[in-house]
Amino acid sequence: MLNKIKSYMMPIAMITGIVLHRYMGGLSFLTPYLIVVMLLITYCNISFRDIQFTRLHLWLILIQVAGSIAVYLLLLPVHPIIAQGAMICVLAPTATSAPVITGMLGGNVASLTAYSLLSNMTIVVVAPLIFAFTGEVNATSFADSLWVVFQKVFILLFLPFFGALLLQKFLPRVHYEIQKAKSLSFYIWSVALVIITGKTVQFILDQESPNYVVEVGIALAALAVCISQFLTGRKLGRVYDDTVAGGQGLGQKNTILAIWMAQTYLNPISSIGPGAYVLWQNVVNSFQVWKNRKSL
Repeated sequence: MLNKIKSYMMPIAMITGIVLHRYMGGLSFLTPYLIVVMLLITYCNISFRDIQFTRLHLWLILIQVAGSIAVYLLLLPVHPIIAQGAMICVLAPTATSAPVITGMLGGNVASLTAYSLLSNMTIVVVAPLIFAFTGEVNATSFADSLWVVFQKVFILLFLPFFGALLLQKFLPRVHYEIQKAKSLSFYIWSVALVIITGKTVQFILDQESPNYVVEVGIALAALAVCISQFLTGRKLGRVYDDTVAGGQGLGQKNTILAIWMAQTYLNPISSIGPGAYVLWQNVVNSFQVWKNRKSL
């Protein structure tokens, strides 16, 4: 019953964000805090002693980083905002919920968990560099731009990681209670989705001369990126006998974080890309789960 309720939460959250878009701007400051809490809950449920990185993980992270740059350069001549929207869909780290879908598909949850951690930690280093070149950061120089991005991304992604380690060592009881509340992260994700959906809609409506061709182009680019990443990840995972983890690791993205990064460091309209990616990846995941259950 709970899983059935959760399956309806994503469309409900997005519709709520669209309807209440005028009020979401005032709540957008909550988004980074919600992301930190979600990641803290996730990291408290990871056994760091069991984390093992493999060659597959290294290939996936290379594709995630190099692929984001390649997609940006490929689409830049078409339109810079389309290029940004597609790029962030590739650069975004693996979703915190990806291990759940991996388990439902009979994949290697431990492998996907390890890659999810690697993916998030890599973004701490790589994102400031990429955004300093491709983004629209309010800074006086490249070095200043790099520092502006690094501060926020470091706090956002590293603070929960170190927090989970410190709680495990010094406050094990609190760590245990957070582990028990792991389902809470889903509802926090839903609140964050309402806020960022509303903010994205408001960005679109506030345009003085909206270019709907560009906006549709961003959504279609996100679709192409989504399908490509799932297929590439599965094909590469098959080489290392880790098909499902490969596909979910590369294809299932932390779209909340991606939208926040797009709205913060890129042209806000580019957040349509990861916003559409929410829909595309859920369609892919639903199809995979349906196909897997049918084959049982």
